[in-house]
Amino acid sequence: MSKKPQTIAQFFKQFPNDESCLNHLFEIRFGQGFECPSCERPSNWYRIKAERAYSCQWCGHHLHPTVGTPFEKTRTPLQMWFYAIYLFTTTRNGVAAKELERQLGVTYKTAWRMAHLIREHMADVDGEEPLGGVFKTVEVDETYIGGEVSGKGMGYKGNKTAIVGMMERNGDVMTKVIANRSRATLQGAIISHVKSHSEIHTDEFISYDGLEYVGKGYWHKTVNHSLGEYVSKSGVSTNGIEGFWSQLKRSINGTHIHVSGKHLWKYAKEAEYRFNRRGCGETMLSELLSTFGPLPSRCD
Repeated sequence: MSKKPQTIAQFFKQFPNDESCLNHLFEIRFGQGFECPSCERPSNWYRIKAERAYSCQWCGHHLHPTVGTPFEKTRTPLQMWFYAIYLFTTTRNGVAAKELERQLGVTYKTAWRMAHLIREHMADVDGEEPLGGVFKTVEVDETYIGGEVSGKGMGYKGNKTAIVGMMERNGDVMTKVIANRSRATLQGAIISHVKSHSEIHTDEFISYDGLEYVGKGYWHKTVNHSLGEYVSKSGVSTNGIEGFWSQLKRSINGTHIHVSGKHLWKYAKEAEYRFNRRGCGETMLSELLSTFGPLPSRCD
């Protein structure tokens, strides 16, 4: 049975101030006894009150726990950052910058920057492990997302951005913003992110033709949407990835109203991160506050 996400009261009990947030970062990234990068001796580390840093007991070398995290170059209190991440993990449809502005009492510019750095962090934590494999099925579909069509002759695709999605049946999803829907582009994305010998389900779009001949041992099957077919007699379907698109578009249209093509990948990765943890949403906050890139070798 899935546990319930942390309540607001529990969050502020765990992180009552900036000091508790900085100490959390120090403990999960270094901890007492961490070998000093300068003198190479296991050390007790002492808090430096004048900055977000800890000092080696032997040589005075400084460790900065925020280096290599979204909080590295910011004067915004750490508790606000942690609470913003908490908000991102307790919503189904994302958090608008205006909402962060209201809840945190920061400027819109600061809220916008925080939101985008959090989305990038979610993308980093989610990673890009290849999907599928032997006896596994991967659904693939592409769509357009973007603003209103403007200008004569632009048509439906006018100022929209193309994106392809790959979803392992009963597993994870992966998205990639793409320049176009050409055969080279779509099949290149599949080759890069879907393991050999996977069974791949697509619609009848011509750019998917020939997937079985790309040298990866794919077993390619199609469902014919143009004939009103959504699940073929043999069970071929792209309903899973299409459901993800519906969820992503609801989030963008309902929460953000519009996103630019330049930043679409971040919103897609946020939805991807949340979808891939649909059975363990209560762990998202802990994961995002405890998973960062490689530890810096020198932090001062």
